[in-house]
Amino acid sequence: MAEVVPGVSGGTIAFITGIYEELLASIRAFNLHQLKLVSKGEWKLVWKNIHGTFLLQLVIGMAMGLVIGILVLSHLIEEYPEILWAFFFGLILASAFYVFSLLHRKTVLNYLLIIFSAIVAYGITELSPSEGTENPVFLIASGMVAVSALLLPGLSGSFILLILGMYTIVLHHAKAALTQLDPYSFLNLVLFGLGCLLGLLVFSRFLGFLFKNFKDPTLAVLTGFMLGSLNKIWPWRKATLWVDESGKIQDNPLVVQEEWRVLQEVKLLPQNYAQDAYLFWAIIAFIIGAIVVLGLWRASYTKTTS
Repeated sequence: MAEVVPGVSGGTIAFITGIYEELLASIRAFNLHQLKLVSKGEWKLVWKNIHGTFLLQLVIGMAMGLVIGILVLSHLIEEYPEILWAFFFGLILASAFYVFSLLHRKTVLNYLLIIFSAIVAYGITELSPSEGTENPVFLIASGMVAVSALLLPGLSGSFILLILGMYTIVLHHAKAALTQLDPYSFLNLVLFGLGCLLGLLVFSRFLGFLFKNFKDPTLAVLTGFMLGSLNKIWPWRKATLWVDESGKIQDNPLVVQEEWRVLQEVKLLPQNYAQDAYLFWAIIAFIIGAIVVLGLWRASYTKTTS
């Protein structure tokens, strides 16, 4: 469901639900050795190696979450964005403290890494979008970057595509391929998908290496990313920059079309918010988001110690 909400990272949800490292291990398991086993008919062994049952359950959950997200969260983000953003703000803030608690040693280096990565994540959320291109190399590269961000708690893959100027391009080709069966759009989607696949295979191994050899510094960086990304999901804000359905950037238009995508916003205090700030309900949603993480935190601790 988190992937339906721009600015919220699926990696964050994977981390607080305790499946993050197993997810990375499952992705890393897809290699040439598994292809050789498939050619020999060793399906059961391949299924075990790639954590097949875990992946199947995850895919089913993702499919259900996608439907719920489209039907429910998309409605909430249109009608009550302040409350929904407040919920995710509480969820991610509590998640940052959860990841921080996993550090075995609270060293000066780890604190510096938290500060540095928080500044980097904050800077990314403040970037102005660039202009995208249909160059095949850039399509592959943008797929790699977007899916790498997807694996990082605190960074949203869809938001990175917006920054790269590729969101509307990829969305346009996806619609054209599905509705018009356009071969050119299908080819572009294949190139983008190839980039996503390469990004998954390469970045999951890189993250796995970091967790194995530099776990505390890696956790410190992830904590910083989560804290820095809070800038993107502040509940009270005003849009200042949009991108229309053709990919053109719109600055201060007279009329904002429903199909346009928000690219840039300014943060406001609740008392300066032009509309109903829903402050009371936003605070309740914030607390619920934090409680969700604390509940998962406690469940994870109980499972580890039992």
